[in-house]
Amino acid sequence: MNDGAPGHLYGIGVGPGDPELMTVKAQRLLRACPVVAHFAAIGRRGNAWSIIESLMGPSQTVLRLDYPVTTEPTTADDYERMLDAFYDASAARIEAELVAGHDVAVVCEGDPFFYGSYMYVHERLADRYDTTVVPGVTSISAAAAAAGTTLGLAGGDPDHHPRSEERAGAGGSPARRRRRLPS
Repeated sequence: MNDGAPGHLYGIGVGPGDPELMTVKAQRLLRACPVVAHFAAIGRRGNAWSIIESLMGPSQTVLRLDYPVTTEPTTADDYERMLDAFYDASAARIEAELVAGHDVAVVCEGDPFFYGSYMYVHERLADRYDTTVVPGVTSISAAAAAAGTTLGLAGGDPDHHPRSEERAGAGGSPARRRRRLPS
């Protein structure tokens, strides 16, 4: 029952594609939100939808937001114009649900504020509605983990850390010694 209060807007990052990399908070909110919006190319399922579809219940409303252009040839000016109009229209659809008192989860791959499509909705609605952004695992973090390399050490090599030799003694870094062990 709507008491006249607007709904809450959630920007939810669902990670780089593996549903197991989605945060517990993201999963909890997705199951609880009565309205879930996702972006997709026309005629495609949508990456974020593929990640979350199994979490959705029959009573939830799904707002599919179809991009007007993805890889089709167009001029830069036309592309910008079409996407601005698309994000305006998407924000209006989401806002209609918020005005009706429904909480809305807008999902995107990776993190909502790291090149996520949600950020364009956020800039159009966050100043007028209570908003929560749930960060997601970025593709950069997932790629580093899959490659078994770090993002925080120079060159991604533990031997380049200024204190690695001091900590490890003469045998090289602990990471280097572990790599030599038989698997």
